[in-house]
Amino acid sequence: MSQWTWEYEGYDPEGERLRESLCTLGNGYFATRGAVPESRASVVHCPGTYAAGCYNRLESTVAGLQVVNEDLVNLPNWLLLRFRPRPADGSARPWFSPDTCAVLDHRHTLDLRRATLTRAFRYRDDGTGVVSVEQIRAVHMADPHLAVLRTVFTAEDWSGKIEIESAIDGDVINGNVHRYRSLNRSHLAHVRTGAAGSDTVWMHCRTSTSDIGIAMAARTAFTGQLPASSRLQPARRRAAHRLVIPIAPGRPVVVDKTVALHTSRDPAISNPLEAAVDRVSAAAGFPALLDSHAAAWARLWRRADIQVPGEAGRVLRLHLFHVLQTLSPHTADLDVGVPARGLHGEAYRGHVFWDELFVLPYLNLHFPEVSRALLNYRHRRLPQACRAAGEVGRTGAMYPWQSGSDGREETQQLHLNPRSGRWLPDHSRLQHHVGSAIAYNVWRYCEATGDTEFLHTKGAEMLVQIARFWADTAVFDPELGRYRIRGVVGPDEYHDSYPGAPRPGVDDNTYTNVTATWVLSRTLDLLRRLPAWRRQELFERVRLDGDEIPQWDEVSRRLWVPHHQGVISQFDGYGDLAELDWDAYRARYDSIRRLDRILEAEGDTVNRYQASKQADVLMLGYLFSPAELQRLFRRLGYDLDDDVWRKTVDHYLQRTSHGSTLSGLVHGWVLARVRQAGAWKYCQEALEADIADLQGGTTGEGIHLGAMAGTLDLVQRGLTGLETREDALWLDPVPLPALSEYGFSLRYRGHWGVSVRLQRGQLRIGVPDSEESPIRVVLTDRAVTIAPGETCVLVLPTS
Repeated sequence: MSQWTWEYEGYDPEGERLRESLCTLGNGYFATRGAVPESRASVVHCPGTYAAGCYNRLESTVAGLQVVNEDLVNLPNWLLLRFRPRPADGSARPWFSPDTCAVLDHRHTLDLRRATLTRAFRYRDDGTGVVSVEQIRAVHMADPHLAVLRTVFTAEDWSGKIEIESAIDGDVINGNVHRYRSLNRSHLAHVRTGAAGSDTVWMHCRTSTSDIGIAMAARTAFTGQLPASSRLQPARRRAAHRLVIPIAPGRPVVVDKTVALHTSRDPAISNPLEAAVDRVSAAAGFPALLDSHAAAWARLWRRADIQVPGEAGRVLRLHLFHVLQTLSPHTADLDVGVPARGLHGEAYRGHVFWDELFVLPYLNLHFPEVSRALLNYRHRRLPQACRAAGEVGRTGAMYPWQSGSDGREETQQLHLNPRSGRWLPDHSRLQHHVGSAIAYNVWRYCEATGDTEFLHTKGAEMLVQIARFWADTAVFDPELGRYRIRGVVGPDEYHDSYPGAPRPGVDDNTYTNVTATWVLSRTLDLLRRLPAWRRQELFERVRLDGDEIPQWDEVSRRLWVPHHQGVISQFDGYGDLAELDWDAYRARYDSIRRLDRILEAEGDTVNRYQASKQADVLMLGYLFSPAELQRLFRRLGYDLDDDVWRKTVDHYLQRTSHGSTLSGLVHGWVLARVRQAGAWKYCQEALEADIADLQGGTTGEGIHLGAMAGTLDLVQRGLTGLETREDALWLDPVPLPALSEYGFSLRYRGHWGVSVRLQRGQLRIGVPDSEESPIRVVLTDRAVTIAPGETCVLVLPTS
């Protein structure tokens, strides 16, 4: 396999869902999983298509309770194309299926450069002979409403006819995640089908509660002999075009299926059905569509490609491919957030968590217009976040841990432990640190782009309301002489209460408190820097009382950070929890990544132990450079020296089960920063998380977008120490022998294609020729200014 292709040999039913996720094709508007076209949903296959932001809400009965869940909807299956040989005697043969027919060979090839999935196989039919089939598909990147599938049939040793059915299947549910099987999963209603002209069928339906109109139109064309028959067959929940075409050795039959998708959420259309039929009828032929699709991808790769030699570089390019399929330039025109599992499956119900924290830093320096659109998604839901804060007696904005269509809290009330079969209370909605992540993303976006218009308007509104929430949530403790934030859940997620406590949540999660300090201090900085008229306008818009400002400053300097045994505590009382016998659990179980499920199935709880699912305190080392983190602790009145931080890193490394794909990424990043051995082990785990399905079956339910984008940012910012602040690029490369050579380009302010390359201890920075101002680059021991059209080579210190 080359640096640009991924190949899957043979047909492996047990591995199909993983391959379907990794071979998903998308364009930011919609995506379709890499299922074989003749398949329908089963325990083996999940042919899913998902449009960004297309959600629906359903009520279900779970453990005797009525619960409501909002899901990213599995749309009608446009991919369906099945076939069967017709012998000369006209007898009927079974439809081909790799699950029931003898496949002689079978290969899938994912071409990242052209964003196509090619499938080639041969099989022997007892009634005729050997049929060779090649299929190539694309979800169009130039026109986000189109997708194409070409199938070429060749009879090797027989003559007769081949029957082909090209269909749109509306009899679909959300069935990708097995543990959701007891929930209501039928989202499509009011299904209508019909035909247009002699070669096109269509389907229109609506989501049952959100009432989103969805329309698909499929045009099926062929080359070869004239068909013996061609019939359009609209049915109740299925619209099919059935063809019977003569076939003989040396005379391939080529069938091209072109599909258009529109929803009622689209701008500039009168209705989705008319738009879909019109678009598919006007679409070019397969070769022209494939050329324009490949050209659109070539433009994306020029803006975003990353050069890392070897297998790591190959995996990184796959990660970038899936990031761009979920969040492309088309996303800039949509009202959508960052779905944690991409548009690749139904895990987490397609919800938006905090994953933009790992995604936007990469996009900021390549596709800032996409970053801004994703931040606009949050700003549009600011009123809902303020309402949520008010409902719990707080001022400001309390953003939901899981978000979907309208910004209300979408976190489930119960979750299923597959090991025990029990439904358990879900307290993860107490992860209020999502608000700090949003503020962080606003600030970093504006630093990278210089977008002061956004910072001074929508960005300022979000920062102020999030800061307001933290200042109002913090409660002064006279005994400590400090402010405390109680009843939260940190990034670790395992610890959602104290052992035996009547109420959920823990107190003074360090990550929550320190990031709240950061939000408050950055917001105060912004208010001081705003022009007077802007500040007055902002105060009026958000009804900000000037008397609040001194309180924000006090809280930002006096939040409590607990410690124990010379290390930073994850939360108050963490050091009093029991130690887990890690060796015993590793010996008893093949994997202890989901330690929480193991302990609950044993009648125990992870809340009793010093055991984390993923990085919590160490997330601070991911978000902030060592110098910035020290400044934050100094503002709070704590001395964070290298020795305390190293001890803290070691402490949590020994007590983390890595039950999240983000865990390896953060630990690798932090270890590289503190220059400790072992960083590559965790970086490698982050690279392999999805391709090797390290979490045990989760990738088949959708890729982990945050981890994929995070590995790209590991090279872009983690290894280079890249920061965009004070109108300069700051660089502090760290040595990582396994990734000692890399290169990428980035968009910085008005400069397109600033190249950064590290090789043999030298850092080469090139600024493309333009009329823009020179770029200031700051290293730990020097600063240089690079004018447009110039390249600077910096020799790095050997230490």
